Amino acid sequence: MSNREVHAVVLAGGSGSRLWPLSRQNLPKQFLALDGDATLLQTTINRLAPVIEGKRVLIVTQEAHAKGEAYHALLPYQTLFEPIGRNTAPAIALAAAYLMAGGSDPIMVVLPADHIIKDEVQFREHLSVAIAAAETSKLITFGIQPTRPDTGFGYIKTSPGSDQANIFKVDRFTEKPDEATAEKFLQEGNYFWNSGMFVWRASAILAEIKQYLPEVHGVVQTIVAESRASGTFQQAVEKHFATMPSISIDYGVLEKSNRVCLIPCAIGWNDVGSWQAVHEISSHDGNGNALQGNVVAVDCKNSLIRADKRLVAAIGIEDICVIETADAVLISKSDQTQRVREVVDILQARGSTEHIFHAKVNRPWGSYTVLEEDQDGFKIKRIEVAPGARLSLQSHRKRSEHWVVVSGTATVTNGEAVITVNKNESTYIPIGTKHRLENLGNEPLHIVEIQVGAYLGEDDIQRYEDNYGRG
Repeated sequence: MSNREVHAVVLAGGSGSRLWPLSRQNLPKQFLALDGDATLLQTTINRLAPVIEGKRVLIVTQEAHAKGEAYHALLPYQTLFEPIGRNTAPAIALAAAYLMAGGSDPIMVVLPADHIIKDEVQFREHLSVAIAAAETSKLITFGIQPTRPDTGFGYIKTSPGSDQANIFKVDRFTEKPDEATAEKFLQEGNYFWNSGMFVWRASAILAEIKQYLPEVHGVVQTIVAESRASGTFQQAVEKHFATMPSISIDYGVLEKSNRVCLIPCAIGWNDVGSWQAVHEISSHDGNGNALQGNVVAVDCKNSLIRADKRLVAAIGIEDICVIETADAVLISKSDQTQRVREVVDILQARGSTEHIFHAKVNRPWGSYTVLEEDQDGFKIKRIEVAPGARLSLQSHRKRSEHWVVVSGTATVTNGEAVITVNKNESTYIPIGTKHRLENLGNEPLHIVEIQVGAYLGEDDIQRYEDNYGRG
């Protein structure tokens, strides 16, 4: 093991559209629990202990996640927020520069936030080998021993033999192949699935980015220089990051570099890239079914049935995925679940919102659930405000709001007045009035909100003060 500082860089900016309807644009799969009670992000961080402490975890994610539904999940860790998605090369370059800004040159363990690894002991053993190898300026990737000719993964071919125990020189990368090519790779041997997990020194990857992606390196240097001259690193990111090209670290650097080496791994890895993959990692009954939630399955086989809100009953189905949430139900043949993205594309083209957020939406201060929305100009919500939390001071241009307290005690700013509203009492917020909802008590506050107006979108909001940094 190296004596050098080791930091984890967790990439958590993805949209997770392949696991719709559970995963949404505003709360993608890395912030959800798919295998147990912990979210995929927390599971990723937990498996690093004791090799890497939590204080040396840096999460790179979208700014929208950090100020929205994932606010509390990100609070304990260092974070860098991307104002716009630009793929993995800019995210990794940014993280490397940030870690070196304090004058050190740490080893970076770069991990996607949304993968499953069943054999965590073996993973940590491979990680220790990779960290030691990274001291020699190698760029280490973990290659997964393929178990089938899968067309959903990229492949990495290694050269025969190794320069040291269990570390092989990379010959070439191959994008997702067709089935015949994938079968050929398995027969030839020396091919591994590309896990997207990497270990290297920060200076080593930045040197390769400078050589092969000079445009990315140039923007990063601008960010570093400006953060030193004035403001913070994050402020410089917000100003310049959008000028980055969008490119993956594999395509932009690793396919060209001669420093790349691979450690073969058999660690129970799964990138959870489809509902079929979720079925594979889940516990099964005697008929091969993975049942989660309030489910009744009669004569069903090899199916994934997940109920989030309601009872789901299934009879006589086989090789089917059924995913139920409060506002959407997905039904798919198991071998067709990769096509969920097509559904998301259709929803986006329609101007729908079911791919963006759930009926229940988490916020830094609590949550709200849309109970009913009518085309005639009203919306009904249930709002929960956590003890000690408060919403922003805000106003709306196109709607009024009626608030009824159903439990707890609300402190309400309504124009110039600040009033207390108790259980079974209500208040009215006219259009254009500055207002704020606050819970000064020790128990959750629940209210029913009725919105009335010509437009009821969530973007009809002007904030004047906010505890959570939202504009």
